[in-house]
Amino acid sequence: MIQRTTLRAQLADALREEILAGRLGPGEELVVRGIAEQYGVSATPVREALVDLAAQGLLEIEQHRGFRIRRYSPADFRHMVDARSLVGEGLLRLRSAGALPPPDPEAFVSIRRRAAAARQAALAGDLDVLIGYDLRFWRELSALTGNPCIVEFVDRLRMQCWAFAVPHLRGRPGLAGRLWAGHLELADSVERGDATETERLLRAYRAQALALADEIFGS
Repeated sequence: MIQRTTLRAQLADALREEILAGRLGPGEELVVRGIAEQYGVSATPVREALVDLAAQGLLEIEQHRGFRIRRYSPADFRHMVDARSLVGEGLLRLRSAGALPPPDPEAFVSIRRRAAAARQAALAGDLDVLIGYDLRFWRELSALTGNPCIVEFVDRLRMQCWAFAVPHLRGRPGLAGRLWAGHLELADSVERGDATETERLLRAYRAQALALADEIFGS
């Protein structure tokens, strides 16, 4: 049972985790009463949490019918990848080029921990571990831009990308070594201020995401 404190946020976190893990699939209806009974809470914080998840783009609100896990098309995924590349990754390019104030060196201690864990999970093809560390890695790396609005925007895009990808990747054989694992190299290049290497890694990151989507849908 979830504790009463920050109930709305805790419920949103729990349900988001279910979506990103693929345990709640695209198009699946979320019934407020059923969720309330499952977690032992009233309907109000459940409804509030679902509204929050809809604002993050993970759910759709259907008039007179409630909430449903959003279905993303391959075109949606490509648009999200392009948007995160133009906005969040674009600022990382500026960071590496020295166009933004220098970051606190201590920030890279945590970033490198996230990077190492994400890289290991990606090489092993372990989605359950990878998603959490990948999101934290990019969130902390994006925070180096000093713009919290952009951090929130890009983090939402990354969650949506994972929500699209996971149902297609879950149970798919041969993921080990085929997911992007350049986290440590990217952290190093940004910390060094190596704009050329940062650009190369970000291009590879985008290309690998789109290539995997093309492979999944046979396009």
